[in-house]
Amino acid sequence: MNVRLTIAYDGSCFFGWQKTQAGPSVESTLEDALKKILGHSVHLQAASRTDTGVHARGQVVNFFITEDLPLKTLQERLNEELNPIIAIRDISIASDDFHPTLDNLGKEYHYLICNDPTHNPFLRHIAWHYPHPLDIQAMQQAARFLLGTHDFSAFCNDRAQFTRDPICTLYSCHLVVHKDHLEWILIGNRFLYRMVRNLIGTLVYVGCGKIAPEEIPSILSNRQRIAAGITAPAHGLHLVQVFYSPFL
Repeated sequence: MNVRLTIAYDGSCFFGWQKTQAGPSVESTLEDALKKILGHSVHLQAASRTDTGVHARGQVVNFFITEDLPLKTLQERLNEELNPIIAIRDISIASDDFHPTLDNLGKEYHYLICNDPTHNPFLRHIAWHYPHPLDIQAMQQAARFLLGTHDFSAFCNDRAQFTRDPICTLYSCHLVVHKDHLEWILIGNRFLYRMVRNLIGTLVYVGCGKIAPEEIPSILSNRQRIAAGITAPAHGLHLVQVFYSPFL
């Protein structure tokens, strides 16, 4: 049967989702826990290959097993084994042809910025500390130019991806101002490699006056990575939700 998990993890503990010789990954840690419980290896597939330091609240993963193991029991045993670095938030049986990457219709990411002269130690692992003043209205104005369907090549770090379709639709690029941090909410049908972090870095450049809001359309049409802003640090990025049914 095809088991589907929704998981959350603190990315600061891992070298990203994918297995690597550099250190522990979410994939290898979860595979090891499953092998210990099931007595054999399984192959995991995930909706997003999050980078080193990136967090997840709603990553979707699947694997196949032949055992008739109660799902609630499997979830409890996994959470006991993985606690506190990974949490299995939901477990279910999916159709045999379900694939978390190929079947998703969109993703929701949040990016947190601690925009205060003094860093908040409680946000140090989950938010980018940017201590300089930011023009909130200018950033919001720039964000509106990013909405819709565009060629987002200028916001992709991997030039090899340019052989793939660079056209993405951004449905939401919304800023929520909290008491102690800023939270960008981005929802799109698909995202290029490091696209969210490059969008945030560009919006911060707008906020500090390095890029004017009205320059965003020309950056999009330019299609060159050098035209946009910096890549925001990984630890401020959170994969919040993966959509498998229409969400608009």
